Amino acid sequence: MDATFWLTVAAIVALGLAAAAAVLLVRVFKARRLLLDSGIPLRDKALFWIAVVYTVSPVDLIPDPVYLDDIGVLLLALRSLHAAAAAARPLVQAPAIPPHLTARRAGGTER
Repeated sequence: MDATFWLTVAAIVALGLAAAAAVLLVRVFKARRLLLDSGIPLRDKALFWIAVVYTVSPVDLIPDPVYLDDIGVLLLALRSLHAAAAAARPLVQAPAIPPHLTARRAGGTER
């Protein structure tokens, strides 16, 4: 195995990590509106901010060059925030079907 093989592998890994980071960044920006929602518990909001601080801080639980632990902590915080938002939202009911449409479906001739 020569140097071009390892360079190609490194480039593929770097592209994969860049794509994962881009997706994660989009999810973080979408989570901003959830942080303003008063129905979400403060615990979940604080967990999100702690994960953001951990991600940008130079301290790591696992010292590695690819930031896997940082991405994992932030993904868990986003999952927790979205789960809290889903639990805080009331269930949306399907809109009622108007009576004139139900009569036609049932074969009725109501007008």
